[in-house]
Amino acid sequence: MQTILTDFYTLESYEKAENGSFTAYIHLNKDHDIFKGHFPGNPVTPGVCMMQIVKELAEEFTDSKLFLKTASNVKFMAIINPFETPDLKLQLDITDNEEGVKVKNATSFGETIALKMSVSYKKILS
Repeated sequence: MQTILTDFYTLESYEKAENGSFTAYIHLNKDHDIFKGHFPGNPVTPGVCMMQIVKELAEEFTDSKLFLKTASNVKFMAIINPFETPDLKLQLDITDNEEGVKVKNATSFGETIALKMSVSYKKILS
């Protein structure tokens, strides 16, 4: 799997449901340099990094290179501290067609939902 977030997270496992949705389990690297600056002494996973993880997982699951077109209903609902909650569950409901890829995502740790968003991507032809 290609990622621009080198060593930021590890895809531990994933499951594909019969309806085409995916559940991915990732582990955040608490020692990544991003957390040294965001924020010193109080590490918080940047929202833009979470959005990038969703994109990278969608690329992996659709075997397509993607470009973000639109993002709606992006709601950061809880702080993700990589020292306290490094293990995340990402639910991705993916609709893949000629016009692009739509993803509805819910990211959680334990019973806490940390992120909800709906995004549309354009497929990049290689």
